[in-house]
Amino acid sequence: MSKQQVSERRFIFLSLTPIVLLFLVFSVIPIGIGTVLMLFDYSPLSSSVPFAGLKHIRELLSDEMFYKSLRVTFTFVAVAIPANIAFTLLIAIGINKIRGRFWKNSFRTMFFLPAIAPLAGSAVIWTTMFNADSGVVNMALGMLGLPSVDWLTDPSTALLSIIIMTLWADVGYNIVLFMAGLDSIPESLYEAAELDGASPWHVFWSITLPMLSRTMLFVFIMTSISYFQMFPQFQIMTKGGPLYETYVLALNIYDQAFTYMNMSYASAMAFVMLIIILVLTLIQMRIGRSQWEH
Repeated sequence: MSKQQVSERRFIFLSLTPIVLLFLVFSVIPIGIGTVLMLFDYSPLSSSVPFAGLKHIRELLSDEMFYKSLRVTFTFVAVAIPANIAFTLLIAIGINKIRGRFWKNSFRTMFFLPAIAPLAGSAVIWTTMFNADSGVVNMALGMLGLPSVDWLTDPSTALLSIIIMTLWADVGYNIVLFMAGLDSIPESLYEAAELDGASPWHVFWSITLPMLSRTMLFVFIMTSISYFQMFPQFQIMTKGGPLYETYVLALNIYDQAFTYMNMSYASAMAFVMLIIILVLTLIQMRIGRSQWEH
């Protein structure tokens, strides 16, 4: 082995070691502890920790609130993820068509700014904006001659309100990713399509979308993982109400762990969430595998 190869391997080792250590400390070890914890009856209020086996998994299967939170989570994910991807892709394509570098960077920065703000702080601001009596959203509706809406207290609009807030706060990341993917598409493909007289819609379906398959798969997986774990806006804006219509699984886990001090039962719920995310990620990677080469 040459000195250059040794030097390169040493550099890779030194570069990856902090990342691996952080991943172990904040991901692998907590997952392992939580998996073991669900097999016991652990509570901070009790000094004994008896072995429970699969007791908590069996309790989950008969827990109506667990199924309710699971349904709300899947509803949120099923609506928010497609809306996020469609919205961010449309904006990214629009920004990418701007020729001036200054204006392109300005618009990209403008859309990314909300992603910098803490999610909890954004949730507080949007709670005020959605206030039924003095919120700016209802004030704007009143100026248009439309009736006010009980955004956060009506079961039919509460989840929609949180989805709107989440999209506003989260679109910046995916816009940047899609723009990076668009920049990697060879300009010669678009020039050839223009010479052939292809319509913009045909260019999008035949060139842009297929060439973005790698980026699309990455965005879809990362957004799915993030949205399944969404918690701050649900806790701050509605606390799971009204009538538990915004009671997502992450909020249910939080209540079981820190409100009812039932740590083992919360660990069982977290384990189920981990399995769901893992299975859906593997399915997405399997579906997208055939689109990785062009």
